[in-house]
Amino acid sequence: MAYATTNPFTGDVLKTFPDATDDEVRQAIDAAHQAFLAWRTTSFAERAAILHQAAEILRAETDAYARILTMEMGKLLVEAKLEVALSADILDYYARHAETLLAPETLPVADPETGVATLVCEPLGVLLAIEPWNFPYYQIARIIAPQLSAGNTMLLKHAANVPQSAAAFQALMLRAGLPAGAFRNLYATRSQIEMIINDPRVHGVALTGSEGAGAVVAAQAGKALKKSTLELGGADAFVVLADADLEKTVRWAVFGRHWNGGQVCVSSKRMIIVDDLYDRFLELYAQGVAGLKAGDPLDPETTLAPLSSQAAADEVREKIREAVAHGATATEVGPKVPSRGAFVQPTILTNVGEDNPARYWEFFGPVSMLFRAKDEEDAIRIANDSPFGLGGSVFTRDVKHGEAVARRISTGMVFVNHPTMVKADLPFGGIRRSGYGRELIGLGIKEFVNHKLIGVVDIDAKF
Repeated sequence: MAYATTNPFTGDVLKTFPDATDDEVRQAIDAAHQAFLAWRTTSFAERAAILHQAAEILRAETDAYARILTMEMGKLLVEAKLEVALSADILDYYARHAETLLAPETLPVADPETGVATLVCEPLGVLLAIEPWNFPYYQIARIIAPQLSAGNTMLLKHAANVPQSAAAFQALMLRAGLPAGAFRNLYATRSQIEMIINDPRVHGVALTGSEGAGAVVAAQAGKALKKSTLELGGADAFVVLADADLEKTVRWAVFGRHWNGGQVCVSSKRMIIVDDLYDRFLELYAQGVAGLKAGDPLDPETTLAPLSSQAAADEVREKIREAVAHGATATEVGPKVPSRGAFVQPTILTNVGEDNPARYWEFFGPVSMLFRAKDEEDAIRIANDSPFGLGGSVFTRDVKHGEAVARRISTGMVFVNHPTMVKADLPFGGIRRSGYGRELIGLGIKEFVNHKLIGVVDIDAKF
């Protein structure tokens, strides 16, 4: 898998890590299972104390943790600090709420005189998390906080370009008091992923990543009769209605598309603007994008980060070329980005016809697709004309009407007057080729538990 830290701004390879051996993987599974046998009976209060301690360490050492993110995947330092804070918030959310979220539920049975029915949530055992590089800490926190709180134990296979971020989070949890083996980072190979999934002590897998990786892992999990959850790509619609506050909307559009260098599953990738506002929106949007400053992600003046790797940048450029080859118009915007680093020139794609395959792609970088909608109905049609269904947004001065339009957009999340938001107390997940399952809040913590019915029936048998 070539686990290595390569600084996306300088191109320097800073450190490499050997792949895990098969013996190391087997030992990690065994340790995780042994840890589970004790962890599943650990009280909610004890689990909560450990998660809270981890959150406090993150907050106390934000700068150090943030710099690892910037060094490994090029994230702006200010955004890296926000990711550290969000990760801490997620840990604390489950420290506060896990016991209530998993409280036994007495079912309203039809005939209570025949007994009592209670639904309880019990942990399953060892789980595997396969996570991507774009939010190295947040992605870990989003899966391990609920699952450790539920009493499961975790193995992590992180992206090959963020090995130090993965190691830092494992060390964090050990410092916070998590028992050894309960959360283990593995520099695993693809063949070892299948080996882990097939082990009878492993009871599920959660993946965030590409459609291709998701399809492979879901097939492996299905063959092994293990549950899986998938959070895959997204091509979020940013719908601008005729009564939108245009200047405010444009500011959100620029931010919504370009935060984290445009490398966000829920960034605003498809701008869909009703005809009356399209020309003015395009003018103002191009001006806003042109105002972004590409440069060193450690420099507080920088507002556009490099992509995570040169390979990622090359892939985005190739996709732009293919879009143009199929009839789209590509307009590069703003000052030339630095030649040093994995930068892509911010680009606006227009005239992306329905016969252009790029219309249905996810561009993971500073590339915006703009669509002119005849009217509101046409805007909704375009928004739903996508293989993805992760997030989206609607901009209008009439919030009630915006909510009604949001209900007609077929995705897992839709926001009115804000790009798709990520917070500790909001669920996350999508439909169609964006995956299945949910993470965060009560939905996330119940994805990998045994919803066990306990029925107490105390009546005489009659035959």
